[in-house]
Amino acid sequence: MDLVATQESQGKKEAVDFQTDPSRYKHWRLSFDGPVATLTMDVAEDGGIRPGYKLKLNSYDLGVDIELHDALQRIRFEHPEIRSVVITSAKNRIFCSGANIYMLGLSSHAWKVNFCKFTNETRNGIEDASAHSGLKFLAACNGTTAGGGYELALACDEIILVDDRSSAVSLPELPLLGVLPGTGGLTRVTDKRNVRRDHADMFCTNPDGVRGQRAKEWRLVDEVVKPQQFAEHIKQRALKLAGESDRPAEAKGVALTPLKRTIDERGLHYGFVDVQWNREARTAMITVRTPESVTEDSLEKVIAAGANWWPLQMARELDDAILTLRASELDLGLWIIKTAGNPGVVLAIDEFILNHQGNWFVREVLGMLRRTFARVDVTSRSIYAIVEPGACFAGTLLELALAADRIYMRDTQENGSSASMTLSKMNFGPLPMVNRISRMAARFYGDEAQLEALRCETGKKLSAREALEAGLVTAAPDDLDWEDEIRQAIESRAAQSPDALTGLEANLRFGPGETLETRIFGRLSAWQNWIFIRPNAVGASGALKVYGTGAPVKFNWERV
Repeated sequence: MDLVATQESQGKKEAVDFQTDPSRYKHWRLSFDGPVATLTMDVAEDGGIRPGYKLKLNSYDLGVDIELHDALQRIRFEHPEIRSVVITSAKNRIFCSGANIYMLGLSSHAWKVNFCKFTNETRNGIEDASAHSGLKFLAACNGTTAGGGYELALACDEIILVDDRSSAVSLPELPLLGVLPGTGGLTRVTDKRNVRRDHADMFCTNPDGVRGQRAKEWRLVDEVVKPQQFAEHIKQRALKLAGESDRPAEAKGVALTPLKRTIDERGLHYGFVDVQWNREARTAMITVRTPESVTEDSLEKVIAAGANWWPLQMARELDDAILTLRASELDLGLWIIKTAGNPGVVLAIDEFILNHQGNWFVREVLGMLRRTFARVDVTSRSIYAIVEPGACFAGTLLELALAADRIYMRDTQENGSSASMTLSKMNFGPLPMVNRISRMAARFYGDEAQLEALRCETGKKLSAREALEAGLVTAAPDDLDWEDEIRQAIESRAAQSPDALTGLEANLRFGPGETLETRIFGRLSAWQNWIFIRPNAVGASGALKVYGTGAPVKFNWERV
């Protein structure tokens, strides 16, 4: 059974699978030439993930982005020899026209917002690969580049636009649809490309966009190149970028084999991750387990294990579970995270990763962990972590607790066992949030004295009382109060407004200080979420609803 995404607007369920591979791609072609990979967008008009619209002009829907996400993962893990990636189009005079407008008009509010979030996380993945994996990305815009198409280009390190007197870059969402370029376009124009405010204002309110030399002068693109020189310019520039990479030319890649997953009426079940849902209580219990022992104690054994190495397999399974819950289980508003297994195994693997992160494969696994945990941070669900005897909140897995809105730890000596948590070096920087600081630093607002005191506790099993005194847990009820306090905490949270909680959580999780990523996700959670339900966008005569029908848009002119 595949992922089931509930579409309230159509009153039925439609299957979506976030797992794919190049043999199943409908919309992308992935090719390799020495150190350069080329991702060619060639969207199949009749290949939409749902019925009711055609993907004309290289417009995209969730299915197109699922393939792009998969291709990026495969470049990272299966092709270490690749050092730069060219993203271009197979369509004549069209790079990409952005998200399919008719798809958006037919979709429920929840589908639109989840689509935007996954799309932007995929863009973030491009930037993450550039920052951490030695991969550089070149957008070869060989035609019209609009909306989400330009946002895809903005995620790349460089943008080259063909200078054919007609091809332009544009963000037409506001004038044409009454919404924002909300998967990062507006923010990347200012924060990443430093487009001047007045130029950005003109750009984002002009549906025709900007082309040629003006696009370069306004910093919207890096170069404009005549059609006759375009292909050769792209080739030489991609090779130049590849020459700056530290990716290993002779290494053998690791195949990302399909995940083993079952879905039944109780939940989702993987090798190391298990999800059990309680629809009546509107909760999902997510349990992450460790192997019994460390069997891969050398680089040779780790690379031989490949996709079955525990940190990579666990991260891929958790990533798939997060995406599944986001898209299919909208009513399960509270995720309860538990762990089980041997803390010593996690600590040993943490030490191995940190000691060998110069190796390309270990570096990529660390990146997969980083991106998966970041997906937890930006998920619009309440999250509790429950620490009980037998739990394994140590090192890397402690990050799951630190990502939670609250941490409850049982203070017990029942049957001679007790709950504990253990810090490792992994909790102090290698797995940053999207605000680029560790969850530990975010928790204590960068208080260096407190962080240093915690570093001194690294490797020690902290009891409930010790963890509470160190500020690592929210509450540590004893056996007498445990069941009642947890029950009340769950029931009270599940009874509160999901909309208000989303706003609260997005604000509290990131605290002071902004990055490009936190600004994007903050605007997606608040501004775009609000705009998507306003009648000026989605009302009967709203811009998004009447686009392409010939009917006039009718705005409510009040400023709110």
